[in-house]
Amino acid sequence: MELDTGVTAWMLTSASLVLLMTPGLALFYGGMVRGKSVLNMMMMSFGAMAVVGVIYVLWGWSMSYADQSFGGIVGNPIEQFGLGGGGVLDDAGEWVVDGGLPIIVDVGFQATFAIITVALISGAIADRVKFGTWMVFAGIWATLSYFPMAHMVWGGGLLSDEGPFVFGDAVPIDFAGGTVVHINAGVAALVLALIVGRRKGFGSEPIRPHNLPLVMLGAALLWFGWFGFNAGSAYGADGAAGLAWVNTTTATAAAILGWLITEKLRDGSATSLGAASGVVAGLVAITPAAGDVSPVGAIAIGAIAGVLSAFAVGLKFKLGFDDSLDVVGIHLVAGLWGTVALGFLATETGLLYGGGIEQLGVQVIIALVAVVFAGIVTLVIGLALKATMGWRISEEEEVSGIDLAVHSETAYETIQQGSVIKEVRA
Repeated sequence: MELDTGVTAWMLTSASLVLLMTPGLALFYGGMVRGKSVLNMMMMSFGAMAVVGVIYVLWGWSMSYADQSFGGIVGNPIEQFGLGGGGVLDDAGEWVVDGGLPIIVDVGFQATFAIITVALISGAIADRVKFGTWMVFAGIWATLSYFPMAHMVWGGGLLSDEGPFVFGDAVPIDFAGGTVVHINAGVAALVLALIVGRRKGFGSEPIRPHNLPLVMLGAALLWFGWFGFNAGSAYGADGAAGLAWVNTTTATAAAILGWLITEKLRDGSATSLGAASGVVAGLVAITPAAGDVSPVGAIAIGAIAGVLSAFAVGLKFKLGFDDSLDVVGIHLVAGLWGTVALGFLATETGLLYGGGIEQLGVQVIIALVAVVFAGIVTLVIGLALKATMGWRISEEEEVSGIDLAVHSETAYETIQQGSVIKEVRA
């Protein structure tokens, strides 16, 4: 097949945009934690980039997209191990081109999705876990949860349009990762938060973001990179990519409004943290639907996501689990809403567009399967690591600051000076 240089250029650009999202996430999360934890928080994102960036080439791509499937759940990790086996290069050593796009470019694009999905989870366990345990978790979880989920949804597996959950014209819709990325990561975040336990002082003392401008900068970079995430998932520089781009912008803008109005009515103030969080909630919710709803439908999805997530982030205080940076309230809740909303708003098969109940049923099923699968896998991994490596740093290290204790450095000189003064006085 002949190479399409336009599509190739667009997909390389999209892959680069998605890769930028993980450093953007590091800034977003880094600003939300306390000053004594910011480097560790950012290192968890960069650590995910390092681990997943290597294993994706070795076995991640093969587990996600190998031709041989094990029960529609996962691809054969050996078939294209190290990108061999003819999936990327043909017998003559030439790049395999599919739809005008070299497969090697798609490998790069998909690797960036795997990276940020793992990094998203880290926000739920900020301030209190061993960096080594996190790095081991990143590799195991990507292998046992992310790669199988990608295969099930995008690799022709159980949750794809080739699987068993197809009813007439209603097929599973996940344009860019509502199940694979956000429900997957959101459930994992909830399970890990429960396994690891609460931070010292959670619920009894204020634990506030230390740098809100950093949070807003991170949110801006996430929004910018998300155009590669959603519009890139159209796999072409065409009208479908344009629709995804417009829907991504529109839903995100509506989510900011939904969050800020909720804050104003409930708390009396519309905050910068709320605006930044609304950005992410809107981006998450529109991800599964970006190519299958109208711009007006995107407004509805975004606005409702902003309201739902604004309320959901407070559940951790009522239910007593310490989801440090609201991964559950934003990614799980908005991801579930965006996935299920397609049952109402998909322009071809949604209820509000003359379709039957089938599309809604399909979307609910794939969302529930994703929740159960991610929950079980994360529970097993999390408990195994707790019993072997252990998750928590010591209470003394948590109080003094995880940056200094684990990484032997601090983000701000005043924090280090304060620690030295305390040691001298002691």
